[in-house]
Amino acid sequence: MPSIKENLKQVTAQLPEGVQLIAVSKFHPVEALQEAYDAGQRLFGENRAQELIAKAPQLPKDIRWHFIGHLQKNKVRAIMPYVSVIQSVDSVELLKLIEKEAARIDRTVDVLLQLHVAQEETKSGFSVDEVMEAGEAGELTCYPHINVCGVMAMASLTDDMEQVAREFDLVRRTYVMLKDGPFDESEHFNHLSMGMSDDWPVAVKYGATLVRIGTAIFGAREY
Repeated sequence: MPSIKENLKQVTAQLPEGVQLIAVSKFHPVEALQEAYDAGQRLFGENRAQELIAKAPQLPKDIRWHFIGHLQKNKVRAIMPYVSVIQSVDSVELLKLIEKEAARIDRTVDVLLQLHVAQEETKSGFSVDEVMEAGEAGELTCYPHINVCGVMAMASLTDDMEQVAREFDLVRRTYVMLKDGPFDESEHFNHLSMGMSDDWPVAVKYGATLVRIGTAIFGAREY
């Protein structure tokens, strides 16, 4: 069985220039993350607040932690000292709370706006209409302790790559509308996070700058 180091090398070799890899480390032990770190990986993605705050103190301080799961409002304060990027901002209310907690500890945090384009109702995020309306109302750009750096999305869980391509295309078009609209003066709004182990090549075709890959690096999850 190939090692984590070998898996990382294989994945990164396939990524085009300008596309960054988030190693999705949820449910994997600290030892596996350390192995990836020793192989040169610095961006890690966690889905659960409890896991992030347990792992971060045990690992090197130069890791950039991306929170990529649904963020409950009562967990924002707990992750704030550790997280570099919150990729899963799915409401204006959550933005306001992140601003409050970042201001409380006098730091600035990067975030991505999560879009809901998949068929599954279980996935969260702004609809395209909601995010555009919030942008036009000035509700996405008024936070001194937040850099809104782009958008994030998940495609439907399906083998139909044409459907996945349509969804990623919608994300890309929404990103462009936001970049040309409410974020036209932003120096930070440059990222499109989409694509996972099964569909990242499609995501890259539609402009992904961040891909979130777990299984192809760490193997099946350890529950």
